[in-house]
Amino acid sequence: MTKPTRPDTISRRRFIWRAAGIAAAAVATGPALAQTAIEEIINSPRRGSWDDQFDAKSSRSVAETATRYPIAGADTIAFVERSIFDYQNLVAQGGWPFVPPTKKLRMGVAEPEVRLLRQRLMASDDLDRNAGLSNAFDSYVDGAVKKFQARHGLPPDGVMGNYTYQALNVSADVRLGQLETNLVRLRSMSGFLGDRYVMVNIPAAQIEAVENGSVVLRHTAIVGKIDRQTPILNSKIHEIILNPYWTSPRSIIEKDIVPLMRKDPTYLARNNIRLFDNQGNEVPPETVDWNAEKAPNLMFRQDPGKGNAMASTKINFSNPHAVYMHDTPQQGVFNQLMRFESSGCVRVQNVRDLNTWLLRDTPGWNRQAIEATIASRESTPIALSTPVPVYFTYFSAWASQDGVVQFRDDVYQRDGVEELALR
Repeated sequence: MTKPTRPDTISRRRFIWRAAGIAAAAVATGPALAQTAIEEIINSPRRGSWDDQFDAKSSRSVAETATRYPIAGADTIAFVERSIFDYQNLVAQGGWPFVPPTKKLRMGVAEPEVRLLRQRLMASDDLDRNAGLSNAFDSYVDGAVKKFQARHGLPPDGVMGNYTYQALNVSADVRLGQLETNLVRLRSMSGFLGDRYVMVNIPAAQIEAVENGSVVLRHTAIVGKIDRQTPILNSKIHEIILNPYWTSPRSIIEKDIVPLMRKDPTYLARNNIRLFDNQGNEVPPETVDWNAEKAPNLMFRQDPGKGNAMASTKINFSNPHAVYMHDTPQQGVFNQLMRFESSGCVRVQNVRDLNTWLLRDTPGWNRQAIEATIASRESTPIALSTPVPVYFTYFSAWASQDGVVQFRDDVYQRDGVEELALR
């Protein structure tokens, strides 16, 4: 809310002092007069909107979008089917209004555009219809915008910026089509996924660790760039390597490392990357012609340590794409809005929590043992006593049991509508 001006503050103080004086005098002269005084305070036209839900609504709004129910849960198909029915009715009634992105609206302003924003948020059930159609961007609207932002994978700051306007102005019929497309994807995963499993949802750049039908861990992720996409796959996590060596994929050697070596011949040494031929012999970087047409046919391997590209952890599972999940020394990337920055592998925020959960049934590997091993900086492979299923999926829309519908950008343009692609 906007900070009150000084005259406004003084006025409110005087009102409160006056109210307190009335109440105190009333109590001294009898209970009947006291009740009358209290009613006078409550009904005062200067009282303003002191509804106990007014401020609480804003703080509760984001929590309403959170759930322990997994995206690919047993009942998600039914939730999405119900949402499709609701959106069909919404489209039949004309959908929702377009909100011109003319101003960066936020709580405290009063503008004619806010009335249109209220109508739009009411149509998608982000704003209660009882909130009315005034021009005031109050805490009801603030809470509704935050809820909308959270449902669309945007930072829930309550400010109407470019990304929020773009998500807001995707038409209702396009959103309906997005739900229908993802219903097909969900039905393809309608079988039993396992008592414990890990699911990476690429458009959301998010990871769920699921146990007995409930999400026990949820991790922010970094997934593949548009031109180096993370693949869809099903496998089983069979190994965790603490303090891993990092062996560069051929694509990174050609697209990244060789150009960097042409600019800075000390790049490999500074990053503890060593070269090996197919006999396992180390090759000095200065003996390589970095300006040759083709990248050298050598293994580029980075030693374990703080600057290692996988930092503390590599999570292995068999797959034909040679991708894996891993830690990263660059933790700041998880704060980015667009987390599509990898070469296909998946970086995991707070990966040590996931390690602990994955190794729970592997004797000798509790959190303390994991931390002690990481501190040693010795590369240590650990075979899981019971492999855990892992699914790399592509869900850009889904719904939960409380009726909250989630949408994400179609980052790899697989939904068939350009309007849904990465903005």
